Amino acid sequence: MDQPQAAEESAQFLKYSYKPSLMGSPWTFQLAPDALVWSLGSTSGRVPYGSIRRIRLSFRPVTMQSYRFLAEIWSERNPKMPISSASWKSLVEQERQDPAYVSFLTALHERIARARGAPKLEAGAIPFLYWPGLVIFGGICVAIVGLIWRALLQGETAATLFLLAFFAFMLWQLGGFFKRNLPRRYTLDRLPSDVLPKIN
Repeated sequence: MDQPQAAEESAQFLKYSYKPSLMGSPWTFQLAPDALVWSLGSTSGRVPYGSIRRIRLSFRPVTMQSYRFLAEIWSERNPKMPISSASWKSLVEQERQDPAYVSFLTALHERIARARGAPKLEAGAIPFLYWPGLVIFGGICVAIVGLIWRALLQGETAATLFLLAFFAFMLWQLGGFFKRNLPRRYTLDRLPSDVLPKIN
């Protein structure tokens, strides 16, 4: 078998696997020529690309991994399939799988397009959770700014520096979360980069 043919066959059966929990079975996904093949322990199934009805991409940090992304896939007669960019490696560590995650999702969207599928494509958080959360975040920001101003007026240097540091950290963490997870639609040929890991 020559190298171009081997590379083409390898691409046709691209696999991705991750462990959603330390003790549980891994989710394994495979891109067969005509369908997305999945398995979780002893349970498995096949989803023709044209039967995928909905995909959501989002930024989902967790305690053990602050740079984590999640794809959720819905289809008929199959459970919701979550695909995470991080996998449990040990009791205190989740391993990032950024290049493999991006490659797999890009290839999946290309297969769906070739199969003339028309899933609902969503990026970001669920709207009815996102917007109330953004309002609360804005209220907290206003309250902290008020505290910083009050501390400045009273000449509390230590308190001011602490509040400024806390405010900067909160803007970096939560501000980035809300920015990436703005609810919106996307297309099969243009995956939104802010809800995918950055590949150097």
